[in-house]
Amino acid sequence: MAMGRRLSRLLDRSLLLSTGPWLVLLLFFLVVRVSKGAPLADLYAQLSRPFWPGSAQSEWLKESQQLEDQQRIATLEGRLARLEQDQPLRNQAGDWITAPVISRRIEGWWQQLELGAGRVQGIKTGAVVTGPGGVLGRISSVTPSTSRVQLLTDPSSRVGVELQGGKGHGLLFGEGSSRPLVKFLNNDVNVQPGDVVVTSRASSVFPANLIIGVVQSVNTQAGPAPQGLVQLSAPADQIDWVRVR
Repeated sequence: MAMGRRLSRLLDRSLLLSTGPWLVLLLFFLVVRVSKGAPLADLYAQLSRPFWPGSAQSEWLKESQQLEDQQRIATLEGRLARLEQDQPLRNQAGDWITAPVISRRIEGWWQQLELGAGRVQGIKTGAVVTGPGGVLGRISSVTPSTSRVQLLTDPSSRVGVELQGGKGHGLLFGEGSSRPLVKFLNNDVNVQPGDVVVTSRASSVFPANLIIGVVQSVNTQAGPAPQGLVQLSAPADQIDWVRVR
């Protein structure tokens, strides 16, 4: 009888030892399923921590994110600047006419663009022509399907201008080069390189406050008032499409 009980206990222990690992394994898989693998993920994270990338890559990622943020801000600021630039023209009656540049003569005496749109498309002599960045000039002649732009750099071009903010008034003279000359009307004007030049509020040719360019250099010794060379914000040699109104 005692021998039977001992044998029964040995069999129970043997059964437990043989089935125990399987029960533990089954319980483990049950926990993994219920927790969706979270314990394994945590365990892997802890075991792999010594092999994680160093702080240099983390800093690089932060700098990359900052650069992307700065680029987004610059893009938004550029859009805002273009909206502000176009506002004076939006206040005029009429719609924009988009036209391709089909030829250009921007060297020597003739400073002109030829556009692939004309009278049929609604373009008229004297209309304002702008490109990305600012004013290019005016329509000087029109045919049924083409039109010609007299650029601000043309030696016969004269445009009333002022410094942005109304700090000083002058006339912009085409010089036959990429940089027209602004001659100020008053000798006490406070002009500095980097000042923005816009069309004058007193102009009868152009709408007021259209961006023309930036003062690149100043000659304070010129008489009877200071003069300055202007870097145009819409370079004619790099523009393939324009807007006319």
